Amino acid sequence: MQMISAAEVDHALSFPGLVETLRKAFHDGAIQPVRHHHAVEHATGADSTLLLMPAWTDFNAEGVSGNGHIGVKIVTVSPDNNAIGKPAVMGLYLLLDGTTGEPQALIDGQRLTQWRTACASALAATYLAREDASRLLIVGAGAVAQFLARAHAAVRPIKQVSIWNRTPANAQKVANELRAEGFDAIVSDDLDADAAEADIISCATISNTPLIRGKVLQPGTHIDLVGAFTPDMRESDDEAIRRARVYVDTRAGATKEAGDIVQALASGALSADGIVADLHELARGQKPGRRKAEEITLFKSVGAALEDLAAGIAVYEALKR
Repeated sequence: MQMISAAEVDHALSFPGLVETLRKAFHDGAIQPVRHHHAVEHATGADSTLLLMPAWTDFNAEGVSGNGHIGVKIVTVSPDNNAIGKPAVMGLYLLLDGTTGEPQALIDGQRLTQWRTACASALAATYLAREDASRLLIVGAGAVAQFLARAHAAVRPIKQVSIWNRTPANAQKVANELRAEGFDAIVSDDLDADAAEADIISCATISNTPLIRGKVLQPGTHIDLVGAFTPDMRESDDEAIRRARVYVDTRAGATKEAGDIVQALASGALSADGIVADLHELARGQKPGRRKAEEITLFKSVGAALEDLAAGIAVYEALKR
């Protein structure tokens, strides 16, 4: 069994390449039960969350029926980690032979998650963001923030990146790192004002209160909601949901776990048939993406095990010894 590090994941993947890998994965499909979601209570501080995300397919990386693969990601989310300088999300990905169950690779789960999360958002943006979208606002300065900038820039002509975070110093760190890569990156000190000017707003937080307010959004904006992975968390308010054409990564996951969707359904701001499409339907051409330049689109991602499986296979095939 191969042990694959974060650096090796970076070497194996590219943003345009993984976007297309995910497009094919959502088109072809895989077996992916709704993820197991467990609260881990602590005597002091915030509770952690344990996520188990299995998926399997009978097809290999070339799409040919054969042995296929089984994969499972084990993830913990510990909000208090930020206070001690550690990522909130930790994890490992185990890839198995689809026929024998033999372990093939143990992959750095944090890095795999960062890549596939950002590229799933970029995949959605190929259907939902305006083709001339050039101003990106990233809300949240966690480990995935830089990946979101790189992924969106791989599919749209991003010229400026603004980063907003409750702790401005953390936003400054992300901006500095992106500038070192050649991005025109700045720190946002007024979330509402920058949300009103952005072409794409990408949120990756664990907020329990809405950060993106519908009343400030301008026609043509695309909203990409990556965080808020439980029913109690939320990154957008009801007005944002009401004003937008709403899309999700998977209907089963989003309507069960995504606070932005679950709470909007409960309040009546969104109806079940108000979800226009998921990534399966977009990738298969069964439902339309953006129709007009002036409409507001909103994509809610909670993460799909299919994404991890597709990315894990791609890494394994690229590095197979």
